[in-house]
Amino acid sequence: MKTAIITSDTSLNHNTGMGHPEQADRITAIVQTLKKNKNLLWKKPSKVKKEILKMTHDSDYIDLVENSFPKKGLSFLDSDTIISPGSKEATVDAVGSIISAIDGVQNKDIKNAFCVVRPPGHHSSQNKAAGFCIFNNCSVGANYLIEKYKYKKIAIVDFDVHHGNGTQDIFYNNEKVLFISTHQYPFYPGSGSDKEKGKYNNIQNIPLPAGTNSEEYLNALEFGLKKLKEFKPEFILVSAGFDSHKDDPLAQFELTSKDFYEITRRILEIAKYNCNGKVVSILEGGYDLNALAESANEHVKALLEH
Repeated sequence: MKTAIITSDTSLNHNTGMGHPEQADRITAIVQTLKKNKNLLWKKPSKVKKEILKMTHDSDYIDLVENSFPKKGLSFLDSDTIISPGSKEATVDAVGSIISAIDGVQNKDIKNAFCVVRPPGHHSSQNKAAGFCIFNNCSVGANYLIEKYKYKKIAIVDFDVHHGNGTQDIFYNNEKVLFISTHQYPFYPGSGSDKEKGKYNNIQNIPLPAGTNSEEYLNALEFGLKKLKEFKPEFILVSAGFDSHKDDPLAQFELTSKDFYEITRRILEIAKYNCNGKVVSILEGGYDLNALAESANEHVKALLEH
């Protein structure tokens, strides 16, 4: 079985305007790099019915989003989250990518998968767009695993440099989902202290200061991975943000591209023993194009090898 890359050209049609850091070039940079690897399987997102979105998002919010896409020009869902006519398909396909990946792993068509899509998702809550995010792709995937495949233990590991506040909000009171986040703190979006633990002690935040280097980060990550082992997940989803790279313009961590191989390898070691390697990751942040392409390539190398 192979590692799959789930992507769609519709991601390129989500126009956020000149100068916005969350640009279509992000997808192009990753895809061009990954295309050099002949061992990958390339797949398209699934079509997503509204019922799947309703497992995670409020109906009124889904309707609001559907009616917000402009016929021309740009529109704002919040001060950071800009949408265009092409955003409609891109947003649905971003969710569809994680559904396609989960079904592929479940049906044993693929070993694991990385979804290279935009817009990202982890700042979006049940009823609010935020921080470039419209629907919470990873959370939709987790609820899909619970509803369709009847899993009782899903882990979400978020290594984006920004705290996944939307994901935390969605699962704060859900004992079936463990959410682990490493992130710069204090920083946008303001949440993510280690005192936020969830109703069932199912939130593990690992806040780290600006300037955190590779060694400090990997040592801190072990706290989260210890919790992951104890949880014994049946399936692991990864919010794969690469903006903790030292070259990223939006944050102040000091990780290198190769660190993302090691981060991924450690997650996969736990997946191998607890859930038969069932891992699906999806792109979140990462805004320096070279660093993003290199880091995503290292992430995929680990998915392929382990």
